[in-house]
Formats: sequence, C-alpha cells, structure tokens
Amino acid sequence: MRQLLFGVLWLSTAALAADTPFEFADASEAARFRALATQLRCLVCQNQTIEDSHAPLAQDLRKEVLRLMREGRTDDDIKAYLTQRYGDFVLYQPRMKPATYLLWYGPPLLLLAGLVLAWRRWRARHMHGGAVLDAAERANAWALLDAAAGADGGEDVSRAGSGAGRHPGARTGAALARLERNVGKAART
Repeated sequence: MRQLLFGVLWLSTAALAADTPFEFADASEAARFRALATQLRCLVCQNQTIEDSHAPLAQDLRKEVLRLMREGRTDDDIKAYLTQRYGDFVLYQPRMKPATYLLWYGPPLLLLAGLVLAWRRWRARHMHGGAVLDAAERANAWALLDAAAGADGGEDVSRAGSGAGRHPGARTGAALARLERNVGKAART
C-alpha cells in the first residue's frame, strides 16, 4: 500500500513539475511569450497551441521559445528556427506556399467531396421515388418478360441462360430493374 501511495505522489509531482510557470523579467516579456506561444502548435496534441498543451514536448518548446527570446531573437527568427527544426506544421497558421497547399486546401476539398457524395446518394435514392415491387408485382413482371421473350420465339427468359458462363436470367435482371424504376416514376406522376 505504501508503494502505491508513493507511486501516486511521485507521478503527481512529476505532472505538476511539467507545467511549472515561468518567471518573466517584466510584463512585456510575458505578453510577447504568450503571443508567440499561441502561434505555435503542440506537435503531440496537434489541436492545441504550446501555451494550452500539457504535453512534455510543449513544455520543452515553451522553454526553447523563452530561451530564444532571452537571446534577443525576433519573433520571426524564433518561428523560422522552429519551422526549420520541426517543419511548417509547428506554426498554428502555416505560411501559404506549395508545400502547405494540402494543409490549407485539403479540409475544404474533403468537405466539398463529402457534400457532393451525400447529394449524389440522396439524389439516387429519391430519383426512383422509393417504389419497389412487392412479390406479386415481381411475379407479374417476370411473367410479362417471359411472355415477351416467348413472342420473339425465345425461350423462358427467367430460367434460360443468355450465353456461356452467364447467370440464367442475367439479361432480364437489368430489364426488371428498369421496369421497377419505370413503375416508380409512373407512381410519382
């Protein structure tokens, strides 16, 4: 029990140490630090700035930013250094250039593709009016197709094959599907 208690205390102390606040020289340094920290992305969390993140890497990046600030580097120098080291993804608002087009245009294009796909599925579902033949209507349709094939001098199309290697009635399956669509259209008008 003592070992468990010791382990919990040790872990909680380590967690508190990871988010220890920094000592700033003055209010302007603190404001500049916070402004920079909100412009940089946590590479672990990916949806948080390094100011908001509790990840150990974010803590390291905060220390690095403060160190670079105290060396006298400008905000642009600090961003350029971190971009060179971690890539454009470290910037919460990456610069527009060919290498980042996917970051900028990818989400809207995926949204547009999803909307087009949803619209096409909705349109396909509502084009035939949702009318489907019941068992009696389907049997009647097969009888009409059989009669039409018999009038042409053909054989019983519901059971006859239409060529080597083809499923019996495969040709009439498409005809039945067309018939169901036409029945659906007629029901709407």
